[in-house]
Amino acid sequence: MVDFIRNLFSSFCRKQKTSHAPPAQALIPSPHIGCSEVTHRTVHVNGVNMHVAEKGSGPVVVLLHGFPELWYTWRHQINGLAELGYHVVAPDLRGYGDSSVPSGATSYSALHVVGDIVALIDSLGQEKVLLAAHDWGAIIAWHVCLFRPDKVKALVILSVPFGPRNPARKPIDYLRSTYGDDYYICRFQEPGVIEAEFKRLGTEVVLKKILTYRNPTPFFIPKEGWGSPDEQIPLPSWLSEDDIKYYVSKFEKTGFSGALNYYRALDITWELTEPWTGAQIKVPTKFIVGDLDITYNAPGAKDFIHKGGMKKFVTLLDEVVVMKGVGHFINEEKPTEITEHIDSFFKKF
Repeated sequence: MVDFIRNLFSSFCRKQKTSHAPPAQALIPSPHIGCSEVTHRTVHVNGVNMHVAEKGSGPVVVLLHGFPELWYTWRHQINGLAELGYHVVAPDLRGYGDSSVPSGATSYSALHVVGDIVALIDSLGQEKVLLAAHDWGAIIAWHVCLFRPDKVKALVILSVPFGPRNPARKPIDYLRSTYGDDYYICRFQEPGVIEAEFKRLGTEVVLKKILTYRNPTPFFIPKEGWGSPDEQIPLPSWLSEDDIKYYVSKFEKTGFSGALNYYRALDITWELTEPWTGAQIKVPTKFIVGDLDITYNAPGAKDFIHKGGMKKFVTLLDEVVVMKGVGHFINEEKPTEITEHIDSFFKKF
């Protein structure tokens, strides 16, 4: 099966050489987080340029961010894990930050983004890495382990449990029938529509509204408007105005379309992954989620996580951690605890 997968992905996962440009020192607007030793460079992977942030030496840990995030989302774990003796690599995924932004949803299927990560691992000179991921990064990491388990020693997933493919229904049809047209993923589907709403509100307001969302109920963006550009949104203690400025600087450069294309490719991935219907993930795994996370409070999620459903598909699921009083952006909200959880699991390998 591994040989079959390798052959199938040959066009996506070719080894790419690292660019020879010397890494530049990090320019980060939050000096209190102590990221001065983080270096940045670009690697050419799977036909795109991928920006990566790195720090430390030792076993390689790759960190995958979600939406609307960047490598920067892992800033605390980059420092903490490097101090614990790891070589930490945190990329901007395609469509984000300083990485390439291919146009069109067809360039954001699971096959494409898994190809990016496998090529990144190869560019690091590694047969296998330790992999940790959050939100959309978690979905990508699940697919990496589904398609190429030979590339991952161990896996830590934040927020998003494994979602087995349902051959009877496409993802967007299911979400629309369950939550309606104003559900955020449904609102993201038509190119240009939600981008226009985000432009009306302004990048800063959009990012603040999403990053501070803490309600465990489903997330809706009403068609009649999602608030005012003048809306004042207080920040939690774990998210500073400097952090927001960094996010804003990158999303104003790229726009949101690249990031939104991951959602627009959900049905494309569903079609392409038909051969993996019912397939199991056989990589040692730790799953961590906040009890206020919208993913944890989705219909059926708790039963699936705690009553054997996920264990059936993730056969080497080692531990499930539910953090009390914690929302979706868990690695920023509880940085020290998440670093400790990642280290406690990875040091076994």
